[in-house]
Amino acid sequence: MKFNNILSFFTLAAEVVALSIGGKQMHIERDSDTLQSIVTYDEHSLKIYGERVFVFSGEFHPYRLPVPDLWLDVFQKIKALGFNVVSFYVHWALLEGEPGKYLADGVFAFEPFFNAAKQAGVYLIARPGPYINAESSGGGFPGWLQRIKGQLRTRAPDFLAATDNYMANICSSIAKAQITNGGPVILVQPENEYTGSSGTVIGGFPDADYFAYVKKQMRDAGIVVPFISNDASPKGIFAPGFSVNGSTAGDVDIYGVDSYPLGFDCAHPSTWPSGALSTTWHSTHEKQSPSTFFSLNEYQGGAFDPWGGLGFSQCAALINHEFERVFYKNNFAAAAALLNIYMIYGGTNWGNSGHPGGYTSYDYGSSITENREITREKYSQMKLEANFLKVSPSFLTVSVGTAAVGAFTDSSSIFATQLLGNGTACNFYVVRHSDFQQTTALTYKLSLNTSQGVLSIPQIDGSLTLSGRDSKWHVTDYDLGGKTLLYTTAEIFTWKKFDKKTVVVVYGGSNEQHELSVLSSSEAKQIEGTGVTIKSTVGQTILNWKVSSTRQVVQIGDLFVYILDRNTAYNYWVPDFVRADNWGAYTSNIENRTSVIVQAGYLVRSVYIKGAALHVDGDLNATVPIKVIGAPSNTNALHFNSLKLSFTTDPITGEWSSILPYAVPSITLPSLSKLNWKYLDNLPELLPTYDDSNWTLADHTSTNNPTTLKTPTSLYSSDYGYHTGVLLYRGHFTATGNESAFVITTQGGSAYGHSVWLNSTYIGSWAGIDKSSAKTATYTLPNLAAGKNYVLTVVIDNNGLDENWVVGPDEMKNPRGILNYAITGQVQPAVTWKLTGNLGGEQYLDKVRGPLNEGGFFAERQGYTAPYPPNHNWVAGSPEMGIDKAGVAFYQADFKLDIPHDYDVPLFFDFGNTTTSNGTANYRAQLWVNGYQFGKYVNNIGPQSSFPVPQGILDYHGQNWLAIELWAQQADGAHLTNFTLRAGTPVWTSMDEPRMAPRPSYSKRAGAY
Repeated sequence: MKFNNILSFFTLAAEVVALSIGGKQMHIERDSDTLQSIVTYDEHSLKIYGERVFVFSGEFHPYRLPVPDLWLDVFQKIKALGFNVVSFYVHWALLEGEPGKYLADGVFAFEPFFNAAKQAGVYLIARPGPYINAESSGGGFPGWLQRIKGQLRTRAPDFLAATDNYMANICSSIAKAQITNGGPVILVQPENEYTGSSGTVIGGFPDADYFAYVKKQMRDAGIVVPFISNDASPKGIFAPGFSVNGSTAGDVDIYGVDSYPLGFDCAHPSTWPSGALSTTWHSTHEKQSPSTFFSLNEYQGGAFDPWGGLGFSQCAALINHEFERVFYKNNFAAAAALLNIYMIYGGTNWGNSGHPGGYTSYDYGSSITENREITREKYSQMKLEANFLKVSPSFLTVSVGTAAVGAFTDSSSIFATQLLGNGTACNFYVVRHSDFQQTTALTYKLSLNTSQGVLSIPQIDGSLTLSGRDSKWHVTDYDLGGKTLLYTTAEIFTWKKFDKKTVVVVYGGSNEQHELSVLSSSEAKQIEGTGVTIKSTVGQTILNWKVSSTRQVVQIGDLFVYILDRNTAYNYWVPDFVRADNWGAYTSNIENRTSVIVQAGYLVRSVYIKGAALHVDGDLNATVPIKVIGAPSNTNALHFNSLKLSFTTDPITGEWSSILPYAVPSITLPSLSKLNWKYLDNLPELLPTYDDSNWTLADHTSTNNPTTLKTPTSLYSSDYGYHTGVLLYRGHFTATGNESAFVITTQGGSAYGHSVWLNSTYIGSWAGIDKSSAKTATYTLPNLAAGKNYVLTVVIDNNGLDENWVVGPDEMKNPRGILNYAITGQVQPAVTWKLTGNLGGEQYLDKVRGPLNEGGFFAERQGYTAPYPPNHNWVAGSPEMGIDKAGVAFYQADFKLDIPHDYDVPLFFDFGNTTTSNGTANYRAQLWVNGYQFGKYVNNIGPQSSFPVPQGILDYHGQNWLAIELWAQQADGAHLTNFTLRAGTPVWTSMDEPRMAPRPSYSKRAGAY
């Protein structure tokens, strides 16, 4: 058992262990508690400033929302849930596109992210890798790692050396943002899901020396807060005391695990596989890491959807509010004290940043949608659960007691878990169906041991109801700031002790029977609503009721019990006032913070007092009532956003009531089909006069890539510095006259495609299918004239680099480009190949939008996707007219927006499905907005056809530049269908209007070809 206390720096020295990797002698700090005393922990929970905290965290990646001014909006929506922490990954490939040159400016800067978290009052868990997975291209690894010989994620000296510059820089930034320096970072995770291996691994697996090297990189950069881990399955790897060949050098401070119990089958959202609900979390943790609290550092909050899937709405239905009720409460029943929901906000895989297994959207079916809306019921359900734990400090010292079918109830179909208070009288009970898949309701009664003896509950009347796919909290001897809630079958949303009263808010499902009892001799009376049965007996006041949509309030002395149905509770919020000490806006123990309880509809972001006025800031999407419970006694005026409200005061409860008016704004959007579109041939390489002398010659006769070469020279794009976006190849040869077919094997990741031309003659395409990452295709050649020079032009889509989740096979090194080729009647060496990708490759030109944003098409190499391209002499042509033959077209237009101020309005670019007489048309399109690639649409694969683009990428009050690259993969060409700009529901918001992300305009690029 491990206890962390405030330590005197002069009495303790850091425990170190020496080891040698790659000829370097290292000293590894063993525990963070010798380095700082602010963030500590024991076997029960994390502590901050000595105060226990439940870590309710959500995953949010800043690189998936490239508008820094919108990060605060996301943080505030997470904080409004009742969460207190955000976990984030760092995508190495976006920061070190060129080896040795780390660049984290503009949309890639971390200081604005740290500042926004601090302003919102959200702590951070930093996860910089160097490997992250995260459905990101290369799992976060930069493409140039394909050129090193050493095995990735091992002690291979060249791999370790490759990580040094990145880790030194990013960890230095994180170190400066630690809580010890006044920042929000409280925990840091080395590596990621270091759990599985296959085949031979340098140094063996798991390798404590490799993991220790990563830890040392972090400590050397100044990181002093505790290290956590996230075992992809509970194997105990590097938990405290875990030993590899006698070495504990890789062990972290706080061991944690990941779990995605429903997997990623969004095609069957109502299917809960048998065995998906763990019943061994607690016992496994006690065996593997008994000195630390149970930590779920990634737990399923949604699912990724593959190319050809059914869309993220299906994933949201799979991991829905019912899943949260059953699976999250099952985690709490195992005494989890850290729960990080992956993802809480997914965002967008813009600019080629995603892995090949997924498309542009990374909505993930999460609680906050890709366009930052909070309309999914799962958001509201999560708020109920998080707010309960936020006001239940006694949960943080519980021990898991009896957990069995039939325990504490009269039903053999209910599984109940008892959580025993340690040092408190409070006990918690989590009940669920013994068959967690059950979709029908059942009734039951409780038999619970309380301070007043064993009670059969309900005591007055009726039975309790457990709906299908539901789980409930029941509590006994629950402390309400000095008052004892003897028991409640209704779930607690929140409670608060105000100046002269205490308020508790409970809720239940529609038409459920519930009962609670308060230890009190005070008279009870119903002051709002009807239908609550009240019974007083020997120091108890018992309330029994059937849940309805009508709010009911019962007063018991100076305790006010607010009884809600679940749907009404969804509209309640508990914003905290900012403290003036070290806690600031962060959430502290309920006894140490002041709050109000607000019913206000869509969103409440924050509260503050100015003069004698209480200000509530939030968002509205409809006219709704506002009720404020517990308004401070020194306030007498109420404001919502900029609006001063008149209100009434309830003479008994003191509750303030008013109406929040919502006005639907007038929004006018341009018709994209009527824009002044310009056209440019985006594949001039097909012209007989095209000069490719500036292209990269594919002349490497060997490769470090583990994929064996099948060609005279390497045609792997990363061997030449091209790691992102579309790739182009030109193969020059002199005909013998005997050629009849061209056979080519290409690889570009799932759902990729390729097209081939001989000189200017189209000879065929692989249009792609959802699961295929490589293709061998045979194309018939026309009759070639002996002695004449010919050029094969091959266009290959690169949908991102593979991840490297399993250590050993180095799947991230799976090459992109041409793997093999043959021309009948020719020998391979007769073809001389050149290739290109983004202009400059690793010496990429657009430092603002980053190293992955651009690919190899002509317009991208020229920089024509940026604002103010030199389009004066381009001909007219629109993407909805398209082209009449296979090829690639570039279309560009501009338009102005004038969206009303003070409204957050989601905007979407929608693509209609294009069909032909032969079925679905084969084409691909890329969407560019003010120079940012914000969509890759594949008409014949899908599923994504709607692409949200946030304010800050779009100028809502000015001019915008739009471009479409249309790649027709069929002989008769292609065109867009019903390409439109659409607005979602406008939300009146208190959010500050975001500034534009930097969007440098076009300037002629030296050396562009």
